[in-house]
Amino acid sequence: MFGLIPFVSSAGKKIKDLFTGKDGDEKLKKEVIDYGLDTNGIDIVVNDDGTVSIKGEAATQEMKEKVILAVGNVEGVKGVYDEAKVKGGGTVSRFHTVVSGDTLSAIAKTYYGDYKKFPVIFEANRPMLSDPDKIYPGQNLRIPDLGADQMVA
Repeated sequence: MFGLIPFVSSAGKKIKDLFTGKDGDEKLKKEVIDYGLDTNGIDIVVNDDGTVSIKGEAATQEMKEKVILAVGNVEGVKGVYDEAKVKGGGTVSRFHTVVSGDTLSAIAKTYYGDYKKFPVIFEANRPMLSDPDKIYPGQNLRIPDLGADQMVA
């Protein structure tokens, strides 16, 4: 997935003085750890331009993507540079930026052809999502690939 993943900097969780202190890296790493995500092998670097770089080597593709979302969905983060490798492999997900009126069901219908597959998106974004009805405009979500055998024809 390497490259810049854009985020809406005016949306997301507020972390006080994220871009004004030298400890921004630690603030974001704590945020990720507080979600219970595995940061072993991953470096989180806050850049002066309002972006964040994820470097190192994540345990899995899923964990790397969840770390990207955890740091990207913080107010003030303009984007996340995905510069991390993956040890354990996995399929690359797509990302969806929530717009006003979106629901997980509608997003599932768009990507999978079946609104009943919304639990797949909900689970793919846990623990950052605690309730399938609590998404907000500007938030980025992981949309995992279901494979052709699970798609609606």
